[in-house]
Amino acid sequence: MIQRTPAVPRAIAAKVRPPQRVAPPTELPAVEPVELQDLTAEEARAYNAGIPFVRGPKPAAQPFRFAGDAAALARATDCLAAAGWYEAGDDPAGQRAVAQVVLNRLRHPAFPKTVCGVVFQGSERSTGCQFTFTCDGALARHPSAPAWERARKVAADALAGKVEKKVGYATHYHTDWVVPYWSSSLDKIAEVHTHLFFRWTGWWGTPPAFRRAVSRDEPVIAALAPVSPAHQLGAALTEAEAATAAAAPLLAGAGAPAPAATPLAGDEDAFAMLLGSDSPERYIDAARAACGERARCKFMGWTERAQLPGSATMTAQQIAAMSFSYLRNKDAGIERMLWNCKEFPRTGPGLCMRRQAVSQLAPPSGALSAGPEPLEGVRRREGTGVRGTLPSDGSIGLRPAPSRSDRPAAGGATNATLMARPQSQPLP
Repeated sequence: MIQRTPAVPRAIAAKVRPPQRVAPPTELPAVEPVELQDLTAEEARAYNAGIPFVRGPKPAAQPFRFAGDAAALARATDCLAAAGWYEAGDDPAGQRAVAQVVLNRLRHPAFPKTVCGVVFQGSERSTGCQFTFTCDGALARHPSAPAWERARKVAADALAGKVEKKVGYATHYHTDWVVPYWSSSLDKIAEVHTHLFFRWTGWWGTPPAFRRAVSRDEPVIAALAPVSPAHQLGAALTEAEAATAAAAPLLAGAGAPAPAATPLAGDEDAFAMLLGSDSPERYIDAARAACGERARCKFMGWTERAQLPGSATMTAQQIAAMSFSYLRNKDAGIERMLWNCKEFPRTGPGLCMRRQAVSQLAPPSGALSAGPEPLEGVRRREGTGVRGTLPSDGSIGLRPAPSRSDRPAAGGATNATLMARPQSQPLP
């Protein structure tokens, strides 16, 4: 146990929780969240000043060299740069000390196995994160371009083997105006400006404890996308991989290799995809995977490769051949999915695409045909110069194009507020 010196005022020391026991080598020490003792800034400074630095050896950490690929290295560099800049500001000495703590944690078995995992540990909670900038809203503030490049240089040097010897094997630090609960259980070993650095007591603070193998992969951190192109690209690749994985069962029966969902030219939030015909219930999984976290998204699928559109502007035949559509508008609270029920019968209300008429113009020359075959429930205007049908609302209907025997004569989507609707009246 750490013995406190008389230099700590008794009234202040009485407010501090007693030290925790030292974890033996057979038991991993607990990683406590950042929770502070109930002290004012003045009391915290007085308390911290009264705690002596530990005596004895304070060896420097071994150099660390990142072994992942270029993409993983870019993500690790930006996570480490973010830790340095948000925790120490535009101060190279402070950033080097913070980077060393992150890499010490990376090689300690009590922490995650990736740089980004260490930095963003606990960030999904509003309290309890390990680095406060990841959960207190600080990420809304962005460094200037020069400051960010300086922080990235410090991070890159650390990942290439540069060691900040002063902080040794420290795994914890805090500013001198606060006192975290865990500080009473650790050895105080260094001070860099206003930051105090600590290592675990006992065996877990010695060099042999820092030999854990680390991962070569680095996760994508969406919160860093505004300042990190590496995490922007990584998010896009992760989204594409998720869409491909979700679509794999749908493509099994499609014969030739099929593409994943692809964005449609002319609309960055619209996607088209070739779907297999044996798992229509899972089309929604492919749609959500392709759309990712977008607030607005349009996804359309076809089971005929020849009907896949190359842009957001589609022909009437492509609209009619559509097998599935999905529309999302989070602002309006809309998430709608529709199937071509002639191809994939549904039994619930609001699940079928509304049938559309597909127009086919008469040939420019030659004898005019006698007109379309009579359609049930549709009246014909007699004695006019235009042969056609007159729906009940007075708009002129054109003759539907011949259809394949295994596909409905027309099948459009009410979801396609995303596409131009033919001007003919929908058939019953």
